[in-house]
Amino acid sequence: MNTVMNTALVLLEYQNDHFPNGRTPLEKSPEASAKAQIVLQVYRDRKQPIIHVQHISTQPDATYFLPCTKGADFYSLLQPLKNETIIKKHYPNSFKDTGLLNFLIKNQINHLVICGMTTHSAVDATVRAAYDLGFTCTVLHDTCAARQLEFNHTTINAQNVHYAFLAALQPTYATVLSSDDFLQKSGARVMENRMPIDHRISVEG
Repeated sequence: MNTVMNTALVLLEYQNDHFPNGRTPLEKSPEASAKAQIVLQVYRDRKQPIIHVQHISTQPDATYFLPCTKGADFYSLLQPLKNETIIKKHYPNSFKDTGLLNFLIKNQINHLVICGMTTHSAVDATVRAAYDLGFTCTVLHDTCAARQLEFNHTTINAQNVHYAFLAALQPTYATVLSSDDFLQKSGARVMENRMPIDHRISVEG
């Protein structure tokens, strides 16, 4: 059995509609994206595979991530570079009707480090699907964000939603760590004040 961990960083739905002034802003999304930016730079420095997953809504009643809108565009601090893969999806599960699985198999990747939005939708659905497909997953919880939900006339605040979904993933579906703990365990040298490069070019993977 192959025990070598070939890792890719997967960034889910860092798109404008999830940020302040967007159509579906998430609690603390700017703070989560700042943590994700640090992790992203480490993977760029190491020249390890990076996958940006972009949701484009196709349902007739969709209200956000609409095609050809600014809200569906990648957030400014997490723009893909030209050598990074973009996967476009239409469902919470990033594997459903996309080329993600083929890309991972082709590149012999068996470990996914997952950052993204939303904790209770795309992150949860993608991690569970990845596990069922045989991948090992690590979720960096402080790079993720959620929003307030309601059930049975009860309001569940965003932090409780975030924690509950992460708790349900660990330990079966994923190892859940802070970005700082993950980078420390992986021996990364971090420059937190490094800014992203301007004028990046996105290409679809």
